[in-house]
Amino acid sequence: RHLHGRDDSAFDNTNSQETMTITIKDISCLADAAQEFIAQMGESRIFAFYGTMGAGKTTFVKALCEAMGVTDTVNSPTFAIVNEYADGNGEPIFHFDMYRIKSIAELYNLGYEDYFFSDALCLIEWPEKIKEILPDDCFQVFVYVDDEGNRTIEIEDNQP
Repeated sequence: RHLHGRDDSAFDNTNSQETMTITIKDISCLADAAQEFIAQMGESRIFAFYGTMGAGKTTFVKALCEAMGVTDTVNSPTFAIVNEYADGNGEPIFHFDMYRIKSIAELYNLGYEDYFFSDALCLIEWPEKIKEILPDDCFQVFVYVDDEGNRTIEIEDNQP
């Protein structure tokens, strides 16, 4: 299943906005959900993860990193703002947590452009704090949790 079913370029920004949904019924489904997400990523590099505190953003990012061969410990870079990992091929993955960002100036000081425009995979938690500088080709990933603890991951093309 591709986000854009008309062709094989999953997450291709050239078509109209569409949504892909992945449901995670329990923690045992997490690895399969991560593999499904990865299979749909195509060449897309920037994903912004939205969700309430405790919805499972970091848990899903950890599952994605593990599925891509990251052997380092994956945790939320709440105080560091960004953690860098290497996937199974040695390619960098940048994991951001913008929760504690107070101003966009902090990201300019961090040199965010070096990350966002590096062609490396960028996984961004709490992107609503930096919406004005998110790249146009960023995909929005919404993480929802229901009363039974099921998670739903919705991936939307950010293009109109």
